[in-house]
Amino acid sequence: MTSPVRCRVRVLLADDHAVVREGLKAVLRKAGFDVVGEASDGRAAIALCNTVLPDVAVLDVAMPLLNGIDAARDILKNHPNTRIVLLTMYTEESYVLAGLRAGVTGYVLKSNAVASLVHAVRAVSKDDMYLGLGVSQALVKACRADVPSEVDPLSRRERQVLQLIAEGRTMKEIGAVLGISPRTAETHRTRIMHRLNVHDIASLVRYAIDCGLLRPPGQGQGPSDRSTPKACPGESSRLRVPAGAV
Repeated sequence: MTSPVRCRVRVLLADDHAVVREGLKAVLRKAGFDVVGEASDGRAAIALCNTVLPDVAVLDVAMPLLNGIDAARDILKNHPNTRIVLLTMYTEESYVLAGLRAGVTGYVLKSNAVASLVHAVRAVSKDDMYLGLGVSQALVKACRADVPSEVDPLSRRERQVLQLIAEGRTMKEIGAVLGISPRTAETHRTRIMHRLNVHDIASLVRYAIDCGLLRPPGQGQGPSDRSTPKACPGESSRLRVPAGAV
């Protein structure tokens, strides 16, 4: 009696750095996974998932147009059987908890991705959890400290608008990306500034960086990204990050 053929795990890879994608793709293929799609931003990852129907989606947290955590929410809403692994540079408790609340089952630090990603994809494809060392330590700290679930002051749409503002997009461009009018985008911007109690774009950029929606200046978003507005020198660079803000 012949044993059933075991299907290879189908993986979608989303990261805005082409060099990073190529390296991780080589690692995954060498381990026997099928990389069935690649995306360079969160919105492209969602669209591609609808087409290729991967078993596992590996998403960078800080991607242009839509961050990895919000992209994960959309993917899981439409494809609940797809498992998500997040790639991140952040180990703060708020980021880890936000990812877990979104339904993510794998969390890998980018600094250790080559060594950990294969284990993470293999684990989540079997419906197990995988938390990298730094991530698991952050989760333990959050549990011991009983980190409260703070209410996100922004709606999902407002987070999307905030990210695009922080990336340097105009109101017209934001409207085109989100399918809304420039005037509606401007209304969202006004509401965001009111809710966060900030009065300039530099403060919005800092908030987006602290929430993981945007990489800090100097780390880059990739060759195709817009220039990012810089924070004003001499001003505070750290804001309180609500646990659900990413």
